[in-house]
Amino acid sequence: MGKQSVGFSDVFSVAEYRRLWGATVISELGDQLARVAVVTLVYQQTASAWLTALSYALSYLPAIMGGSLLAVLADRHPRRNVMISADLLRAILVVLIAVPEMPLFALYALLFAVQALESPARAARAAILPQMLSGERYTVGVAAYHVTNQATYVLGFLVGGLVVAATGPRPAFVVDAATFVVSALLISRLSAYAPADPARVVKPRLRDRVETITGHPRLRRLAMLALLAAFSMTPLALAVPYGRQIGLDEDLSSLLMAAIPAGYVAGTFVLTKRVRPDTRPRLLGPLALASFVPLLGAALLPPLPVMLLLLVACGALTAYQVVANAEFVSLVPDERRGGAVGVIAAALTAAQGLAMVVAGVVAEFAGAGGAIAIFGSAGALAALALLRGARSELPVS
Repeated sequence: MGKQSVGFSDVFSVAEYRRLWGATVISELGDQLARVAVVTLVYQQTASAWLTALSYALSYLPAIMGGSLLAVLADRHPRRNVMISADLLRAILVVLIAVPEMPLFALYALLFAVQALESPARAARAAILPQMLSGERYTVGVAAYHVTNQATYVLGFLVGGLVVAATGPRPAFVVDAATFVVSALLISRLSAYAPADPARVVKPRLRDRVETITGHPRLRRLAMLALLAAFSMTPLALAVPYGRQIGLDEDLSSLLMAAIPAGYVAGTFVLTKRVRPDTRPRLLGPLALASFVPLLGAALLPPLPVMLLLLVACGALTAYQVVANAEFVSLVPDERRGGAVGVIAAALTAAQGLAMVVAGVVAEFAGAGGAIAIFGSAGALAALALLRGARSELPVS
């Protein structure tokens, strides 16, 4: 098969894709700013690695509810309308978070609701892309989305650290609310993108959506590969405690948060622009295994420059998720796509949230560096077991 001929310029030549991409980037920049604000606020008030990890995990755990109960809305209603409604509701809730003297418990409850509404928006966005783009253009479109998604993590964490340091945590939530409003305005210019056959979406039971994934060997394998990301995301939750452990100021800890997303961006470019499409599926398992090796170095408590390099390497190798994501979505029938995406997103974010909470507990005893290394080891073992057990399912040509 020849060298890939479809580039990012071909994807961005599609006006509908540009609008969807722009709306996503704007809202996600605001989300990362808000996450930095929450983590900083909690650590300032408690100085607890466990509570800090919990606060970060709470921005992911709501997907358990949203993915299982709300994501199916993307298969029952015009997907544009689902995204607009989710954005506007989240804008209102985030404004409430910005109210002065808001107790931490109430802040957590509002944050939970905001993140639960991300599930139907994400499912609708994922379901739209195969309708909007086709063939290799779809794969490149997914890659472009992942690149910009991780770039917003980098910018959001870096700029977020500066903004929170200059203004305090609360104003960051006002900015986040404004980004949701702008996102809704951009999405309102999209076509409706109704499901291909909404009449077939009858009584969308959770069991049916789970069986869509588990009943298909390739989908099942791709889902398991996606879940491995739970192990490699723990450094994000432990960045502030790790920074304190090696003597960093809290403001510089945002560099550690940005390192994995930065590596992910670089890895995605290499994987989609330098690796042939027919070769990528064969690399999924080996890349997943290799992605955890850099995390083992955290046990040595290396200085900031070395730790940044390790985290960048971890992120670059984790870019295999781009290929797994694109293949997963394309394999699911359109009328079930929103629900299936919601289920796997719920499972992944729940696993990430649980891993972050457990990592916070481990860090209380082993230190943040030790906890990162322990989870890197666990992830490597899980990836090795998956690679060996599913070798017969890997493409051979």
